[in-house]
Amino acid sequence: MEAPAQTVYSFSAPLLDGRAVSLKDFRGQVLLIVNTASLCGFTPQYAGLETLYRAYRHRGFAVLGFPCNQFGGQEPGTADEIGAFCETNYAVSFPLFAKIDVNGPRTHPLYLFLKREKPGLLGFLAAGRIQWNFTKFLTGRNGEVVARYSPSTRPETLAPGIERLLDGG
Repeated sequence: MEAPAQTVYSFSAPLLDGRAVSLKDFRGQVLLIVNTASLCGFTPQYAGLETLYRAYRHRGFAVLGFPCNQFGGQEPGTADEIGAFCETNYAVSFPLFAKIDVNGPRTHPLYLFLKREKPGLLGFLAAGRIQWNFTKFLTGRNGEVVARYSPSTRPETLAPGIERLLDGG
């Protein structure tokens, strides 16, 4: 018998406050999964991510933020500092998870899966390596990874694709 296909719902991670969350809690939603950082040139994208979340959450959409300190040490803070920064500067209300690694020997299993499903521009040559903060993965309601976007892709440009997925496309 064949093993069931893996989806983003196969994983769990702790939130900033330490509570463990199964991504199964987001089953049936369109998700935008993003590795974030507070001191990055792309940090202002938090505003666009929050705008998307507020615009579409009532239709079954969520942004999941995964802080990561692997790129230029741009997320050095504690969980409390990260949460306070995001709330104070960008009024972030979407779920923020505890800091993780997205590359290397301690890569979080969710990111191993995401990179395998959508290896990015250099594909398997770079083993799907995340190149920088604010790399984005979009998943459909079935938990399958639909697309990967570069850090420079502005969140607001993703709205048409999100709407298609929310409408069943």
